[in-house]
Amino acid sequence: MALIALGLNHQTAPVALRERIAFPADATLPALAELIAEPGVSEAAILSTCNRTELYCTVAPGAEDAPAQWLNRHHMLTHARVDEFLYHHADADAVRHLFRVATGLESMVLGEPQILGQVKDAYAMARDAQTLKSPLERLFQNTFAVAKRVRSDTRIGANPVSVAFTAVRLAERVFADLSQACVLLIGAGETIELAARHLTEANVRRLIVANRTLDNAQTLATRFGGYAIALADLDKHLAEADIVIASTASREPVLLREQVEAAIARRKRKPMFLVDIAVPRDIEASVAEVEDVYLYTIDDLRGIIDDNLRSRREAARQAEAMIELSVEHFMGWWRAFDTRNPVADLRRGAEHDRDEALAKAHALLARGKSPEEALAFLANTLTNKLLHAPSANLRAAALRGDEELLRAAERLFDVGAQANERER
Repeated sequence: MALIALGLNHQTAPVALRERIAFPADATLPALAELIAEPGVSEAAILSTCNRTELYCTVAPGAEDAPAQWLNRHHMLTHARVDEFLYHHADADAVRHLFRVATGLESMVLGEPQILGQVKDAYAMARDAQTLKSPLERLFQNTFAVAKRVRSDTRIGANPVSVAFTAVRLAERVFADLSQACVLLIGAGETIELAARHLTEANVRRLIVANRTLDNAQTLATRFGGYAIALADLDKHLAEADIVIASTASREPVLLREQVEAAIARRKRKPMFLVDIAVPRDIEASVAEVEDVYLYTIDDLRGIIDDNLRSRREAARQAEAMIELSVEHFMGWWRAFDTRNPVADLRRGAEHDRDEALAKAHALLARGKSPEEALAFLANTLTNKLLHAPSANLRAAALRGDEELLRAAERLFDVGAQANERER
Protein backbone atom coordinates (compact mmCIF):
# COMPACT_ATOMS: atom_id res chain seq x y z
CA MET A 1 0.00 0.00 0.00
CA ALA A 2 1.25 3.52 -0.80
CA LEU A 3 0.36 6.86 0.72
CA ILE A 4 -0.07 9.51 -1.97
CA ALA A 5 -0.41 13.31 -1.84
CA LEU A 6 -0.85 15.24 -5.07
CA GLY A 7 -2.14 18.65 -6.03
CA LEU A 8 -1.38 22.12 -7.21
CA ASN A 9 -1.10 25.46 -5.41
CA HIS A 10 -0.29 29.14 -5.77
CA GLN A 11 3.37 28.27 -6.36
CA THR A 12 2.81 25.79 -9.18
CA ALA A 13 -0.34 26.85 -11.05
CA PRO A 14 -2.01 30.05 -12.27
CA VAL A 15 -5.24 31.19 -10.66
CA ALA A 16 -7.28 30.29 -13.78
CA LEU A 17 -6.29 26.64 -13.43
CA ARG A 18 -6.68 26.65 -9.65
CA GLU A 19 -10.25 27.82 -10.16
CA ARG A 20 -10.94 24.94 -12.56
CA ILE A 21 -9.51 22.34 -10.19
CA ALA A 22 -11.13 23.64 -6.99
CA PHE A 23 -13.85 21.65 -5.21
CA PRO A 24 -16.71 23.73 -3.74
CA ALA A 25 -17.87 22.48 -0.35
CA ASP A 26 -21.15 21.11 -1.74
CA ALA A 27 -19.27 19.15 -4.44
CA THR A 28 -16.67 17.55 -2.17
CA LEU A 29 -18.77 14.70 -0.73
CA PRO A 30 -19.84 13.33 -4.13
CA ALA A 31 -16.29 13.82 -5.41
CA LEU A 32 -14.93 11.74 -2.53
CA ALA A 33 -17.45 9.00 -3.34
CA GLU A 34 -16.22 8.99 -6.94
CA LEU A 35 -12.56 8.95 -5.96
CA ILE A 36 -12.90 6.10 -3.46
CA ALA A 37 -14.66 4.04 -6.16
CA GLU A 38 -11.56 4.17 -8.36
CA PRO A 39 -9.80 0.77 -8.66
CA GLY A 40 -6.93 0.57 -6.22
CA VAL A 41 -7.91 3.64 -4.16
CA SER A 42 -8.48 2.60 -0.55
CA GLU A 43 -8.86 5.97 1.23
CA ALA A 44 -9.26 9.58 0.17
CA ALA A 45 -9.44 13.15 1.47
CA ILE A 46 -9.69 16.38 -0.54
CA LEU A 47 -8.25 19.69 0.64
CA SER A 48 -9.46 22.60 -1.50
CA THR A 49 -8.82 26.28 -0.71
CA CYS A 50 -8.38 29.45 -2.77
CA ASN A 51 -4.64 28.71 -2.98
CA ARG A 52 -4.51 24.91 -3.29
CA THR A 53 -6.32 21.72 -4.23
CA GLU A 54 -4.80 18.49 -2.92
CA LEU A 55 -5.77 14.83 -2.79
CA TYR A 56 -4.56 12.52 -0.02
CA CYS A 57 -5.04 8.82 -0.74
CA THR A 58 -3.85 5.37 0.17
CA VAL A 59 -3.62 3.15 -2.91
CA ALA A 60 -2.78 -0.44 -3.77
CA PRO A 61 0.52 -1.27 -5.52
CA GLY A 62 0.28 -0.30 -9.17
CA ALA A 63 -2.51 2.24 -8.58
CA GLU A 64 -0.26 5.19 -7.72
CA ASP A 65 -1.46 7.15 -10.77
CA ALA A 66 -5.17 6.52 -10.16
CA PRO A 67 -5.84 9.73 -8.13
CA ALA A 68 -4.23 11.98 -10.76
CA GLN A 69 -6.08 10.24 -13.58
CA TRP A 70 -9.35 10.65 -11.70
CA LEU A 71 -8.64 14.35 -11.09
CA ASN A 72 -8.22 14.93 -14.82
CA ARG A 73 -11.39 13.03 -15.70
CA HIS A 74 -13.46 14.65 -12.97
CA HIS A 75 -12.66 18.15 -14.20
CA MET A 76 -12.66 17.07 -17.85
CA LEU A 77 -9.11 18.27 -18.41
CA THR A 78 -6.38 16.63 -20.46
CA HIS A 79 -3.27 15.22 -18.81
CA ALA A 80 -1.10 17.72 -20.67
CA ARG A 81 -3.22 20.57 -19.32
CA VAL A 82 -2.86 19.61 -15.67
CA ASP A 83 0.07 17.28 -15.07
CA GLU A 84 2.76 19.88 -15.67
CA PHE A 85 1.37 21.84 -12.70
CA LEU A 86 0.85 18.90 -10.32
CA TYR A 87 3.22 17.89 -7.57
CA HIS A 88 3.30 14.26 -6.41
CA HIS A 89 4.50 13.01 -3.03
CA ALA A 90 4.61 9.43 -1.78
CA ASP A 91 4.87 7.89 1.69
CA ALA A 92 7.27 9.93 3.91
CA ASP A 93 7.24 12.86 1.47
CA ALA A 94 3.42 12.84 1.51
CA VAL A 95 3.37 12.85 5.31
CA ARG A 96 5.92 15.66 5.42
CA HIS A 97 3.92 17.68 2.91
CA LEU A 98 0.67 17.48 4.91
CA PHE A 99 2.51 18.42 8.12
CA ARG A 100 4.03 21.44 6.33
CA VAL A 101 0.69 22.49 4.86
CA ALA A 102 -1.11 22.32 8.22
CA THR A 103 1.59 24.34 10.01
CA GLY A 104 1.52 27.10 7.37
CA LEU A 105 4.99 26.40 5.96
CA GLU A 106 3.52 25.99 2.46
CA SER A 107 1.23 29.02 2.67
CA MET A 108 1.51 32.24 0.69
CA VAL A 109 1.84 34.02 4.05
CA LEU A 110 4.37 31.99 6.04
CA GLY A 111 2.82 30.53 9.18
CA GLU A 112 -0.74 31.79 8.56
CA PRO A 113 -3.15 30.00 10.91
CA GLN A 114 -6.26 29.70 8.72
CA ILE A 115 -4.93 26.69 6.80
CA LEU A 116 -5.12 24.42 9.87
CA GLY A 117 -8.87 25.01 10.08
CA GLN A 118 -9.16 24.22 6.39
CA VAL A 119 -7.26 20.94 6.87
CA LYS A 120 -9.62 20.08 9.72
CA ASP A 121 -12.58 20.80 7.45
CA ALA A 122 -11.14 18.45 4.80
CA TYR A 123 -10.73 15.73 7.45
CA ALA A 124 -14.31 16.22 8.70
CA MET A 125 -15.63 16.02 5.13
CA ALA A 126 -13.76 12.77 4.50
CA ARG A 127 -15.10 11.32 7.73
CA ASP A 128 -18.64 12.28 6.73
CA ALA A 129 -18.07 10.60 3.36
CA GLN A 130 -16.64 7.52 5.16
CA THR A 131 -13.54 7.56 2.96
CA LEU A 132 -11.06 7.27 5.83
CA LYS A 133 -9.67 4.10 7.36
CA SER A 134 -6.92 3.64 9.90
CA PRO A 135 -3.91 5.01 7.92
CA LEU A 136 -5.36 8.38 6.84
CA GLU A 137 -7.30 8.72 10.09
CA ARG A 138 -4.07 8.37 12.03
CA LEU A 139 -2.20 10.66 9.63
CA PHE A 140 -4.68 13.50 10.13
CA GLN A 141 -4.69 13.06 13.90
CA ASN A 142 -0.89 13.21 13.85
CA THR A 143 -1.09 16.29 11.64
CA PHE A 144 -3.29 18.14 14.12
CA ALA A 145 -0.95 17.21 16.98
CA VAL A 146 2.11 18.41 15.03
CA ALA A 147 0.43 21.72 14.09
CA LYS A 148 -0.61 22.32 17.69
CA ARG A 149 2.91 21.60 18.92
CA VAL A 150 4.47 23.92 16.34
CA ARG A 151 2.03 26.72 17.26
CA SER A 152 2.65 26.34 20.99
CA ASP A 153 6.43 25.73 20.91
CA THR A 154 7.50 28.23 18.22
CA ARG A 155 6.62 31.83 17.35
CA ILE A 156 5.64 31.04 13.78
CA GLY A 157 2.25 32.72 14.11
CA ALA A 158 3.12 35.30 16.75
CA ASN A 159 3.80 38.31 14.52
CA PRO A 160 1.74 39.72 11.62
CA VAL A 161 3.29 39.58 8.15
CA SER A 162 0.51 41.05 6.00
CA VAL A 163 0.12 44.79 5.51
CA ALA A 164 -3.54 44.81 6.56
CA PHE A 165 -3.00 42.66 9.63
CA THR A 166 0.06 44.69 10.68
CA ALA A 167 -1.96 47.90 10.39
CA VAL A 168 -4.66 46.48 12.64
CA ARG A 169 -2.10 45.18 15.13
CA LEU A 170 -0.56 48.64 15.32
CA ALA A 171 -4.00 50.07 15.97
CA GLU A 172 -4.48 47.57 18.79
CA ARG A 173 -1.28 48.81 20.43
CA VAL A 174 -2.63 52.34 20.48
CA PHE A 175 -6.21 51.36 21.40
CA ALA A 176 -5.91 48.33 23.64
CA ASP A 177 -9.66 47.73 23.32
CA LEU A 178 -10.84 48.21 19.75
CA SER A 179 -14.40 47.60 20.89
CA GLN A 180 -14.34 51.24 22.01
CA ALA A 181 -12.86 52.61 18.77
CA CYS A 182 -14.37 54.01 15.58
CA VAL A 183 -12.39 53.08 12.46
CA LEU A 184 -12.58 54.85 9.11
CA LEU A 185 -11.42 52.82 6.10
CA ILE A 186 -10.63 54.77 2.94
CA GLY A 187 -10.82 52.55 -0.15
CA ALA A 188 -12.62 49.32 -0.98
CA GLY A 189 -9.92 47.09 -2.47
CA GLU A 190 -8.50 43.78 -1.25
CA THR A 191 -6.20 45.29 1.40
CA ILE A 192 -9.01 47.34 2.90
CA GLU A 193 -11.26 44.27 2.82
CA LEU A 194 -8.64 42.29 4.76
CA ALA A 195 -8.33 45.13 7.25
CA ALA A 196 -12.12 45.18 7.65
CA ARG A 197 -12.11 41.45 8.33
CA HIS A 198 -9.39 41.74 10.99
CA LEU A 199 -11.14 44.72 12.61
CA THR A 200 -14.44 42.84 12.71
CA GLU A 201 -12.70 39.91 14.39
CA ALA A 202 -11.36 42.41 16.95
CA ASN A 203 -14.97 43.58 17.62
CA VAL A 204 -14.36 47.19 16.58
CA ARG A 205 -17.11 49.50 17.87
CA ARG A 206 -17.91 51.21 14.58
CA LEU A 207 -16.69 50.81 11.04
CA ILE A 208 -17.02 53.48 8.35
CA VAL A 209 -16.04 52.75 4.75
CA ALA A 210 -15.33 55.68 2.42
CA ASN A 211 -14.80 55.20 -1.29
CA ARG A 212 -15.01 57.25 -4.47
CA THR A 213 -17.61 54.78 -5.78
CA LEU A 214 -20.33 54.62 -3.13
CA ASP A 215 -21.70 51.28 -4.37
CA ASN A 216 -18.35 49.60 -3.69
CA ALA A 217 -18.23 51.16 -0.23
CA GLN A 218 -21.75 49.93 0.51
CA THR A 219 -20.93 46.39 -0.64
CA LEU A 220 -17.93 46.20 1.68
CA ALA A 221 -19.64 47.93 4.58
CA THR A 222 -22.66 45.63 4.38
CA ARG A 223 -20.42 42.57 4.48
CA PHE A 224 -18.82 43.66 7.75
CA GLY A 225 -21.66 45.53 9.42
CA GLY A 226 -20.25 48.98 8.71
CA TYR A 227 -21.51 52.32 7.39
CA ALA A 228 -20.70 53.51 3.86
CA ILE A 229 -19.96 57.07 2.75
CA ALA A 230 -18.79 58.68 -0.47
CA LEU A 231 -15.25 60.01 -0.50
CA ALA A 232 -16.69 63.49 -1.09
CA ASP A 233 -18.32 63.29 2.37
CA LEU A 234 -15.06 62.47 4.16
CA ASP A 235 -14.89 65.81 6.01
CA LYS A 236 -18.31 65.20 7.58
CA HIS A 237 -17.17 61.99 9.30
CA LEU A 238 -13.40 62.31 9.74
CA ALA A 239 -13.66 63.70 13.28
CA GLU A 240 -15.58 60.58 14.36
CA ALA A 241 -12.62 58.34 13.57
CA ASP A 242 -10.14 57.26 16.22
CA ILE A 243 -8.32 55.22 13.58
CA VAL A 244 -7.99 55.83 9.84
CA ILE A 245 -6.62 53.20 7.44
CA ALA A 246 -6.23 54.31 3.83
CA SER A 247 -5.49 52.28 0.70
CA THR A 248 -6.80 53.56 -2.64
CA ALA A 249 -5.47 53.61 -6.20
CA SER A 250 -5.46 57.42 -6.33
CA ARG A 251 -2.42 59.14 -7.85
CA GLU A 252 -2.87 62.09 -5.47
CA PRO A 253 -3.47 62.25 -1.69
CA VAL A 254 -7.13 61.87 -0.75
CA LEU A 255 -6.66 63.10 2.81
CA LEU A 256 -4.99 66.50 3.25
CA ARG A 257 -3.37 68.19 6.22
CA GLU A 258 -6.06 70.89 6.48
CA GLN A 259 -8.75 68.20 6.69
CA VAL A 260 -6.96 66.43 9.52
CA GLU A 261 -6.31 69.68 11.38
CA ALA A 262 -10.01 70.52 11.20
CA ALA A 263 -10.95 67.04 12.43
CA ILE A 264 -8.51 67.06 15.36
CA ALA A 265 -9.87 70.45 16.43
CA ARG A 266 -13.43 69.10 16.39
CA ARG A 267 -12.18 66.14 18.45
CA LYS A 268 -10.86 68.63 21.06
CA ARG A 269 -7.32 67.31 20.50
CA LYS A 270 -8.31 63.69 21.15
CA PRO A 271 -5.54 61.72 19.35
CA MET A 272 -6.02 60.14 15.92
CA PHE A 273 -4.09 57.16 14.61
CA LEU A 274 -3.61 57.06 10.81
CA VAL A 275 -2.13 54.29 8.66
CA ASP A 276 -1.40 54.99 5.00
CA ILE A 277 -0.72 51.72 3.19
CA ALA A 278 -1.11 53.06 -0.34
CA VAL A 279 1.56 53.66 -2.96
CA PRO A 280 1.42 56.50 -4.03
CA ARG A 281 0.46 57.75 -0.59
CA ASP A 282 -3.18 58.57 0.21
CA ILE A 283 -2.43 60.83 3.18
CA GLU A 284 -0.47 64.02 2.73
CA ALA A 285 2.99 63.58 4.27
CA SER A 286 2.81 66.80 6.31
CA VAL A 287 -0.08 65.29 8.31
CA ALA A 288 2.64 63.68 10.42
CA GLU A 289 3.50 67.18 11.74
CA VAL A 290 0.00 67.74 13.16
CA GLU A 291 -0.04 67.59 16.94
CA ASP A 292 -1.96 64.63 18.46
CA VAL A 293 -1.91 62.82 15.10
CA TYR A 294 0.16 59.65 14.68
CA LEU A 295 0.80 58.72 11.05
CA TYR A 296 2.36 55.46 9.84
CA THR A 297 3.19 54.80 6.19
CA ILE A 298 3.80 51.63 4.22
CA ASP A 299 7.55 52.03 4.87
CA ASP A 300 6.96 52.01 8.62
CA LEU A 301 4.90 48.85 8.26
CA ARG A 302 7.47 47.25 5.97
CA GLY A 303 10.11 47.50 8.65
CA ILE A 304 7.80 45.75 11.15
CA ILE A 305 6.80 43.14 8.57
CA ASP A 306 10.43 42.40 7.65
CA ASP A 307 11.33 41.94 11.32
CA ASN A 308 8.32 39.70 11.80
CA LEU A 309 9.20 37.66 8.70
CA ARG A 310 12.70 37.07 10.04
CA SER A 311 11.15 35.90 13.29
CA ARG A 312 8.78 33.57 11.41
CA ARG A 313 11.59 32.16 9.28
CA GLU A 314 13.54 31.29 12.41
CA ALA A 315 10.41 29.69 13.85
CA ALA A 316 9.93 27.84 10.54
CA ARG A 317 13.40 26.29 10.89
CA GLN A 318 12.42 25.06 14.36
CA ALA A 319 9.14 23.77 12.93
CA GLU A 320 10.98 21.85 10.19
CA ALA A 321 13.01 19.97 12.81
CA MET A 322 9.84 19.10 14.74
CA ILE A 323 8.14 17.96 11.55
CA GLU A 324 11.04 15.68 10.56
CA LEU A 325 10.89 13.92 13.92
CA SER A 326 7.12 13.50 13.57
CA VAL A 327 7.50 12.12 10.04
CA GLU A 328 9.90 9.46 11.37
CA HIS A 329 7.46 8.49 14.11
CA PHE A 330 4.53 8.20 11.71
CA MET A 331 6.51 6.23 9.14
CA GLY A 332 7.54 3.78 11.86
CA TRP A 333 3.86 3.18 12.55
CA TRP A 334 3.10 3.04 8.80
CA ARG A 335 5.75 0.40 8.12
CA ALA A 336 4.41 -1.73 10.96
CA PHE A 337 0.84 -1.29 9.68
CA ASP A 338 1.75 -2.04 6.07
CA THR A 339 3.74 -5.19 6.90
CA ARG A 340 2.06 -8.54 7.41
CA ASN A 341 1.78 -9.07 11.15
CA PRO A 342 3.15 -12.57 12.03
CA VAL A 343 1.47 -12.54 15.45
CA ALA A 344 -1.94 -11.88 13.88
CA ASP A 345 -1.32 -14.52 11.21
CA LEU A 346 -0.25 -17.07 13.85
CA ARG A 347 -3.34 -16.39 15.93
CA ARG A 348 -5.67 -16.62 12.92
CA GLY A 349 -4.10 -19.95 11.95
CA ALA A 350 -4.38 -21.31 15.49
CA GLU A 351 -8.02 -20.21 15.75
CA HIS A 352 -8.79 -21.92 12.42
CA ASP A 353 -7.19 -25.17 13.65
CA ARG A 354 -9.09 -24.90 16.95
CA ASP A 355 -12.45 -24.43 15.26
CA GLU A 356 -11.80 -27.29 12.85
CA ALA A 357 -10.77 -29.70 15.65
CA LEU A 358 -13.69 -28.63 17.83
CA ALA A 359 -16.14 -29.29 15.00
CA LYS A 360 -14.75 -32.80 14.55
CA ALA A 361 -14.97 -33.43 18.33
CA HIS A 362 -18.64 -32.40 18.27
CA ALA A 363 -19.17 -34.78 15.36
CA LEU A 364 -17.66 -37.64 17.40
CA LEU A 365 -20.08 -36.90 20.23
CA ALA A 366 -22.97 -36.81 17.77
CA ARG A 367 -21.96 -40.26 16.51
CA GLY A 368 -22.13 -41.67 20.06
CA LYS A 369 -18.49 -41.46 21.13
CA SER A 370 -17.92 -40.80 24.83
CA PRO A 371 -16.94 -37.33 26.08
CA GLU A 372 -13.56 -38.78 27.14
CA GLU A 373 -12.85 -39.99 23.58
CA ALA A 374 -13.93 -36.65 22.08
CA LEU A 375 -11.73 -34.69 24.52
CA ALA A 376 -8.73 -36.97 23.85
CA PHE A 377 -9.23 -36.50 20.08
CA LEU A 378 -9.49 -32.73 20.53
CA ALA A 379 -6.33 -32.53 22.66
CA ASN A 380 -4.25 -34.76 20.38
CA THR A 381 -5.47 -33.07 17.18
CA LEU A 382 -4.77 -29.55 18.49
CA THR A 383 -1.32 -30.57 19.78
CA ASN A 384 -0.37 -32.14 16.45
CA LYS A 385 -1.70 -29.28 14.34
CA LEU A 386 -0.15 -26.51 16.43
CA LEU A 387 3.24 -28.20 16.72
CA HIS A 388 3.53 -29.76 13.25
CA ALA A 389 5.02 -26.80 11.38
CA PRO A 390 7.43 -25.61 14.12
CA SER A 391 8.52 -29.22 14.84
CA ALA A 392 9.20 -29.94 11.16
CA ASN A 393 11.14 -26.67 10.73
CA LEU A 394 13.20 -27.27 13.88
CA ARG A 395 14.09 -30.83 12.78
CA ALA A 396 15.25 -29.41 9.44
CA ALA A 397 17.27 -26.74 11.27
CA ALA A 398 18.95 -29.39 13.42
CA LEU A 399 19.86 -31.44 10.33
CA ARG A 400 21.50 -28.47 8.59
CA GLY A 401 23.12 -27.19 11.79
CA ASP A 402 21.18 -23.93 12.00
CA GLU A 403 22.12 -23.08 15.59
CA GLU A 404 20.74 -19.54 15.30
CA LEU A 405 17.21 -20.75 14.54
CA LEU A 406 17.39 -23.40 17.28
CA ARG A 407 18.44 -20.80 19.88
CA ALA A 408 15.72 -18.44 18.63
CA ALA A 409 13.15 -21.22 19.05
CA GLU A 410 14.29 -21.79 22.63
CA ARG A 411 13.72 -18.09 23.37
CA LEU A 412 10.46 -17.94 21.42
CA PHE A 413 8.87 -21.02 23.02
CA ASP A 414 10.63 -20.56 26.39
CA VAL A 415 11.73 -24.20 26.20
CA GLY A 416 14.17 -24.11 29.15
CA ALA A 417 11.63 -22.55 31.52
CA GLN A 418 8.98 -25.10 30.50
CA ALA A 419 11.42 -27.99 31.14
CA ASN A 420 12.31 -26.65 34.59
CA GLU A 421 8.61 -26.24 35.38
CA ARG A 422 7.94 -29.88 34.47
CA GLU A 423 10.82 -31.10 36.61
CA ARG A 424 9.37 -29.31 39.62
